[in-house]
Amino acid sequence: MAEQIEWMKEAWEQREGPAVLATVSAEGKPNIIYVGEINWDPDNGFIVADNYFDKTRRNIKNGTPGAVLFITKEGKAYQAKGAVGYHTEGPIFDKMQEFHNSKHPGVAAAVLQVEAVYSGAEKLM
Repeated sequence: MAEQIEWMKEAWEQREGPAVLATVSAEGKPNIIYVGEINWDPDNGFIVADNYFDKTRRNIKNGTPGAVLFITKEGKAYQAKGAVGYHTEGPIFDKMQEFHNSKHPGVAAAVLQVEAVYSGAEKLM
């Protein structure tokens, strides 16, 4: 993941608005949600607070791949794809707690381990 750390960090710091998290059910049905409590972690990927997941949680627990989509203030879109893990305790859960708003449940942390990144049709990684 080291090769994308700096440019991904810069892009993430320039993001605007919520991000989008996409997963897929065991039957192949897509599920897409807005996520406000999400952070880029150079060691792990995108960490997302599970506040109100339902279908998303089921999809992750069934081994879905996932994607995170966000846009920068300059209007450049980034899409990261990879495996998604689910943590109810441990270091990734603790990192989620650092940015999590306590007015929401924060029952777990989902983490998208970045395997590919696109900006439009251009593959960046």
